[in-house]
Amino acid sequence: MLGLGTLRFASPPPRAAAATAGDISLGNGDHCAVPPPPEDGDVDKARTETTKGSYRWRMVIAYDGTKFKGWQYQPSPPTIQCSIENALTCVTKLNRKELCLVGAGRTDTGVAHFTTPFPYYCLDNIHSAINGLLPHEIRVREISAARPEFHARTSTKSKIYHYKIYNGAVMDPFHNLYAYHCAHKLNSQAMQEAAKHFVGIHDYTSFANAVHNDRVRSPIKKIVRFDVIEMGALLQLEVEGTGFLYRQVRNMVALLLQVGREALPPDIVPKIIAAKDRRELAKVALLAPPHGLYLMSVNYDKEMLKPPEGAPPISFGRTHQISRLEMWYPSFLSFAY
Repeated sequence: MLGLGTLRFASPPPRAAAATAGDISLGNGDHCAVPPPPEDGDVDKARTETTKGSYRWRMVIAYDGTKFKGWQYQPSPPTIQCSIENALTCVTKLNRKELCLVGAGRTDTGVAHFTTPFPYYCLDNIHSAINGLLPHEIRVREISAARPEFHARTSTKSKIYHYKIYNGAVMDPFHNLYAYHCAHKLNSQAMQEAAKHFVGIHDYTSFANAVHNDRVRSPIKKIVRFDVIEMGALLQLEVEGTGFLYRQVRNMVALLLQVGREALPPDIVPKIIAAKDRRELAKVALLAPPHGLYLMSVNYDKEMLKPPEGAPPISFGRTHQISRLEMWYPSFLSFAY
């Protein structure tokens, strides 16, 4: 699973021990200056306050989830959330309960938020520090101040997923980790016809895997579009919806694969939807593997993404420049040809 999204983090009311100013040692051996928390008289300078003494921040993250066990926090095996929280804890000196890191989804994310009890006036430093502490498979692409009402998960307007299928006789090794290999020639027109049946508001109980100890979620979801796009040997399935159940996308892809193999007709989709029973899907299709799945974007209303008044500039990461060097050649040097 690969992802791209937004993360937000928030913090509780101020406490005595705030982040320590100074240098943070990065994973590449460099050091990054972390700005100190403000003096008491400077608090009014930062207008990113979300609740009294609390500041909320939004992050857009990109990651290659091949070696991680999904997004949701667990210390072992490693997850995306665990890695980001460890980096944030090191930089802010806050524990995970104080950071209140929330992702755009329970099992995957591209957007998240967290909180701190102190403001930042320049986000470039904390941005560099976090990326320096993260593994190479995870990168924070953007950090900005967030409005008090912004929530990475509940403010979501829609999500877009892609699923890549390599439909060639011999798998391209460069796609081995990032696309599902199907050597059987797929009928993409039949798959597109079947995909159209998913569009609209439906009860997707048949396409949701059960989750233990999970909160009760409505199975009624709206899918805005579901496209099947041919790109040479690659077949890309693109689906956009207001929300998705656990493993819903991979289950829908599994059924489309069976239609593409011409093992099932396209009109099987509305029949499986109407059954509202996961066992009916299990009779005809197995869950599609995760390594072809990408979370491409998490979409919000533009007004929701506007930073608070007086917030620090959005950080998109620093660009490094090499200063021009003047080369000096001693006058006594001579070259013989």
